[in-house]
Amino acid sequence: MSSYRFCRTDDIQLLVDALNRCWSPYFSEEPPTTPAAFKRSIRDLQVWCSSCMVAFSGSDPIGVLIGAKRPSGTLIHKIAVHPDHRRQGHARHLLTSLSSKLAILGPPRIVAEVPETNAEACALFTASGYAEEAVLTDYVADVGPNFRLRQGYGGLAEASAEAVSSAAPQSADNDAGRFVIPITVDDLAANDLLKPVPQMCWERAVETLTARKDDVAGFAVASDERIEGYLLYVQGGEIVSLCTVVEDGGARLKQLLAPLSAQGMRVFRFPKVHTSEISQELLETLGFRPAGTHRLYATRARSA
Repeated sequence: MSSYRFCRTDDIQLLVDALNRCWSPYFSEEPPTTPAAFKRSIRDLQVWCSSCMVAFSGSDPIGVLIGAKRPSGTLIHKIAVHPDHRRQGHARHLLTSLSSKLAILGPPRIVAEVPETNAEACALFTASGYAEEAVLTDYVADVGPNFRLRQGYGGLAEASAEAVSSAAPQSADNDAGRFVIPITVDDLAANDLLKPVPQMCWERAVETLTARKDDVAGFAVASDERIEGYLLYVQGGEIVSLCTVVEDGGARLKQLLAPLSAQGMRVFRFPKVHTSEISQELLETLGFRPAGTHRLYATRARSA
């Protein structure tokens, strides 16, 4: 006999066990989920235990749904059914139950970001009334050791020297009065540059960057008057934000990639990019190539 229930904040171990039993068989390359990792997802992605569900057969978890909630909507972060219990309607029931709850409590928007290669998950969301709203593209750039600025590296103005003393070598374009300087998430927020972008993926949204700000580093091209472009990244070469406010064919953005190469990073990853953030043409100019896609599905919560 199958049963289902929403979870509480004291159900973290249950959710961890359900993920390891139901999700891990399909993603064996991922490390097992731990309570610490789940708590990080609460901090970083705003996973809400009350938006998570577990399906049971007796006392055994056979299905799990992990939901993250923000004022803008709810993300179906993960959904999986144990291999021995597939095709029995459990995943549809989990989605329907969450939709009914959100129809009453809100927010009404529900989204999912599904790898295009996961045909069964795409079919599940389509059959459950979700509409494909956008395509998010993963980009990768292989950067060789000879990736350098044409200007070469030089010293910064004396006022900036202390700020960059522990960073990678920085470049200065003294003729134009522009410098590459370290920057943080808080710096961008203080300069009113950390703003929501339509269709941006959940993992790189403003709320996530703010929650993860202690793990995020960055560089900016700055003039005496303003920040003209910036790059945020986490260790390992994953870019979480890349933006220019000046139309220059990507020159400033390439300037920002050079310090990462100087730190020994040879592969840059920029996941789930929507064209409202930055165009494919510009990314290809910078040496990025498409390496996969996700489909962004969306629906409105409704009572069953």
